[in-house]
Amino acid sequence: MLIEHQHPDNKSIMVAILGAPNVGKSSMINYLLGMDLTIVTNKAQTTRNKLHCVFTVDRTEIILVDTPGLHKSNQELNKRLNEQAREGVEGADLNLLLIDLSKEILPQFVEFSENIQRDLARTWVVFSKSDRIENAEGLPLAEVVERAKELIPSIEKFFVVSSKEGSNMHALTGAICDEAKSGPHLYDGGEVSNKSERFFATEYIREQAFDLLKDEIPYEVAVVIEEYKDVRGKPKNENDKPPVTTHISASILVNRPSQRAIVIGSKGAMIKEIGTRARMKIEAMTGGKVHLNLHVKVAPKWFKNNFILEELGLPRAHDSNRVWKRK
Repeated sequence: MLIEHQHPDNKSIMVAILGAPNVGKSSMINYLLGMDLTIVTNKAQTTRNKLHCVFTVDRTEIILVDTPGLHKSNQELNKRLNEQAREGVEGADLNLLLIDLSKEILPQFVEFSENIQRDLARTWVVFSKSDRIENAEGLPLAEVVERAKELIPSIEKFFVVSSKEGSNMHALTGAICDEAKSGPHLYDGGEVSNKSERFFATEYIREQAFDLLKDEIPYEVAVVIEEYKDVRGKPKNENDKPPVTTHISASILVNRPSQRAIVIGSKGAMIKEIGTRARMKIEAMTGGKVHLNLHVKVAPKWFKNNFILEELGLPRAHDSNRVWKRK
């Protein structure tokens, strides 16, 4: 039954975006949304939380569920990331499984089927990064997909796309719209996500840390918002809306004291650059001024600390180890 204030022709569909780390999930979502909502870096395992990303085509609401990349690992943090990915398929009407065309194809299906550890609903394969392959459309992908169905029986069809060039993205969007069922829009107030601006502020700070820091350091970095408040100023004219300045204080957590020095940088240059870049992205999101105060804290083995992992929005996985708790 449609909600009274919504149009009777409204349709909605929830689509889980699945695949290995660095396969192009967030890039594809940002292309479809027409904005840089989810963070994208050239490093694997950037996404850590599942989140809804919403856009509307005519009367059809499409809810994309962005998920961390599924991968094999015995580390507690990675077990929780995998659990976030597996939970992303729950309630989804359709799954899009991204496969990187620039890598060996069939092993990606094998690894995914081993890691997902549950039956999938209807699944479409999306071969990503076609811009990196000459004559991608000429590859014998239909044969590969038939073999992949032995591993993942729910596979129905496939698409060959490029988020960089936009090729075949309209065809994919149209096909998704055709699968949507009549029903109310879950996000009918113009929302683009189920996450708050506070969450995305955390993500944008971490995104810049991933981009600017080298080697293993980004993977041992987490961001915790300690204060996030909007302060209304005085309008210039009577009829103007009062300007809003967002004050954010955040901690960048690192595993070792030596990493703290690297994140701060010579004379504070690195943390200043992280802050400047993150502030610009947060201001683009909020549409107002942002005062961003960053500091670095050493939290040894934070990625095994139950309290910190919970604070980062990563609850225990079904195969979690016994982890530290706050005293």
